[in-house]
Formats: sequence, structure tokens, C-alpha cells
Amino acid sequence: MTGGEGRRRWRALDLGTIRAFVEADAPRVSCPVHGVVVAAVPWARHGAGHTLTFDQTVAWLATVCSKSAVTQLMRIAWRTVGAVAARVWADTAGQVDLLAGLRRIGIDEISYRKGHKYLLVVLDHDTGRLVRVGKGRDQAGLTAFFTLLGPRRCAQLTHISSDSARWMNEVIATHCPQAIRAADPYHVVTWATEALDEQRRIAWNAVRGETRGRSRNRSATGVTKALKDARCALWKNPEHLTDRQREQLAWIAKTNPALHRWSWRSTPAWRSVVR
Repeated sequence: MTGGEGRRRWRALDLGTIRAFVEADAPRVSCPVHGVVVAAVPWARHGAGHTLTFDQTVAWLATVCSKSAVTQLMRIAWRTVGAVAARVWADTAGQVDLLAGLRRIGIDEISYRKGHKYLLVVLDHDTGRLVRVGKGRDQAGLTAFFTLLGPRRCAQLTHISSDSARWMNEVIATHCPQAIRAADPYHVVTWATEALDEQRRIAWNAVRGETRGRSRNRSATGVTKALKDARCALWKNPEHLTDRQREQLAWIAKTNPALHRWSWRSTPAWRSVVR
């Protein structure tokens, strides 16, 4: 084993608008087993080019800020943010039990790349903390999560929200039969909006049928255009409506009460779900 001199620089937290670095001696040792090894320093992780405080700050910002905000504030590339997050997580993974104390969780999938690439995401409703992310959106991936959770912790779950997909319900019923299953608000509002839009199309087609024939009904044509233009008015929350959109809703309530009754915003229960 032989040794040698060396000196290194580590990126530190900026001093206002000035970039700061820590520079110190870092002797290198050539080991027959491990190759060239740099002496450890107390202010940085081994092999990292940033200080511990810099890494911790970047990792925290990555959880609360957008991609552009992190890279611009810290003046680093997004790939560097990923490397920093991996280093911090490697030190944290064995110290923090993310599955401890779970009672109410939410399960959903999100696409992350073209070609039907999905991630299965599990969230703790009580703390808002991300619990687990895994590739795929199938029974095998969800079963792997409940297997990792274990029978005792699965029995402690009281509420599970999801998009109510059949494959999800089957896995949840197998591992957590005691948990109350609920549809998450996002999908509830999506289904309600789709149903409302379907009723608007039915009303539009009914009026449009009146325009067919030998003599064209101009008043009916005007109604079809008004229904088509009222789509945003039917979707919006009352407090976000413009004066024109309020007039459109009042016209729908008078000319097409059935469609107006389908408007979820006219029911307090739907408004409470959205809020």
C-alpha cells in the first residue's frame, strides 16, 4: 500500500450570489484491493463533490420545489440533483422506516414516459408523505407493497383510497379486508365531470335533431351553439364564473332543467369533495 498527496475542492452553499467552495488536503492511498482511495473528510460524503449541507439542501428542495426552481437556485444540473438525492437516500434508507404508523393511505399510478410506462405510488394521507414508488401498475406491484408492509401492518390500515380499479380492489380485499375502500377525490370529480359532459352532449344532440329536415330551424341552431359554448360554465366552480358564464347557467336552468340538475356544483356534497 502506498500513499500520496492530494488536494480537493467541494462545492458548498452559496454566500448570497457568490459560489463557495471548501478546499483542503485530501491524501490519496493506492490499495491493491480497493484501488485509489481518498481520505475521508467530516464535511462531505466519500466520493462526493459537494458538502453535506449542500447535499441536504438540494435533497430537501427536490421534495418541495419544481425542477427548474431547484436547478436555478442551486445552480446545478438536474442530473446532479438526482445524484445528490441518491446519496442522501442511501444514508437515510436504513435509518427511517417509511412504513411505520400507516393508517390511511392512497394508491394511484402515474405515467412517467411514453409507451405506457407507469409508476405505482403510495401516499400517507395523515402526513402527506410519499411512502413508496414502484414500477408498473399491476397486481404484482401492489402485492409486493403489501408483502413488504407485512400482515401486522396491513391489519392496522383503516382507510385506503384509489381509483377503484378492479385489479386494485382485488389485491386490497385480499391483504386488507378490514380497511374501508374509497375513491379518491380526483377520480370522483373526473367521473362527475365526464357524466356532466355526456349529458350536455345528449342535450346538444336532441336540439341538433330539430335542425334536420327540409326547413332549417334557426332558433334550434342557436340553441346548439349556446350549449356548445356553455361547456366551461358547466364545469367551473361558482366563485370562478364570469358574468357571461353566470348568464349561461341561468339560461340552461330555464331552458334545460334536466341538464342543470346534472351540474355537480349545484349540490353541496359535490362542492365539498372538490374543496
